[in-house]
Amino acid sequence: MKAKIAVLAGDGVGREIVPEAVKVLKVIAEKYGHAFEFATADIGGQAIDKFGVPLPNDTLTLAKQSDAVLLGAVGGPRWESLEYSLRPERALLGIREALGLYANLRPAKVYANLVDASTLKREVVEGIDILVIRELTGGIYFGKPKGIEKLPNGQERGVNTEAYTTEEVRRIAKVAFEAARKRRKKVTSVDKANVLESSELWRKVVIEVHASYPDVELGHIYVDNAAMQLVRNPRQFDVLLCNNMFGDILSDEAAMLTGSIGMLPSASIGAKVGLFEPIHGSAPDIAGRNIANPIATIASAAMMLSYAFQLEKEAEAIEQAIVKTLDLGYRTKDIQSPGAQIVGTVEMGEAIVKNLND
Repeated sequence: MKAKIAVLAGDGVGREIVPEAVKVLKVIAEKYGHAFEFATADIGGQAIDKFGVPLPNDTLTLAKQSDAVLLGAVGGPRWESLEYSLRPERALLGIREALGLYANLRPAKVYANLVDASTLKREVVEGIDILVIRELTGGIYFGKPKGIEKLPNGQERGVNTEAYTTEEVRRIAKVAFEAARKRRKKVTSVDKANVLESSELWRKVVIEVHASYPDVELGHIYVDNAAMQLVRNPRQFDVLLCNNMFGDILSDEAAMLTGSIGMLPSASIGAKVGLFEPIHGSAPDIAGRNIANPIATIASAAMMLSYAFQLEKEAEAIEQAIVKTLDLGYRTKDIQSPGAQIVGTVEMGEAIVKNLND
């Protein structure tokens, strides 16, 4: 197949980890007979330095004209004094909105050789493989009315509105059921339907959508119980379907089950162009030192192959190359363990490429 991929390395370690993922994608293209065209552009702090804005029009145009976007990370202390609307992080919100990215997919998977890196006991986290699907453009972060108002008695009142429409719930539920079909065919929908009308609608629509997916098991769980069960027995979950706020919280909790944020990829998808990125930040304190872990970005490239291009065999090949590299004892500093071979960003990328070719 032919595909155009927009490569937005961004700031900090993004400029080191994204090239390693591109190397892996080039090997996949050569090995499986695909033609990937890579086009680069600036985003975040780098774009501010060059063009005065975090998301230049040319970058956004490139993203819209591509088949998928590979993103590194944005931000850093040098831009924190800027006006809020001009900070690097605004580029993320801008590109997500412009591309209509309403579904965030964040897997939390514990690799066998990294079980002891988790803060939880081995018997709790061993073997977990969870996919948190978060609705990304609705809910309490976007609902109206919102704001802070003055009351007659001189006090202030803060208001945020949790609101969802039938269509917003339906489309994210479809993403969850489709993803479950590629996995263990189990969706657990997270809500608070016992006290929130928005959650009552959420549950109703999810049940309606489930009728079209009889091969997938559906369960429901209140959000407070979901938070508890994630640390009590995370292996019970396959796909967790969440609204915007619940997904924001639970995806971070699930991420920490794995032991290192440097291992976790993510995908944001919508009507056409998907965006794929590691969940960690730009880590300016280690940028330029060749010690950042590129695995999350390489795994994000695997998610791109799976969710944007439906290249399941190729995505699995990347996953297996990562596993083999870890099995051989290669570690970056953030996942070091006794007896392991500590390598840098480039060396880890090269090891994964080698295991792809073997």
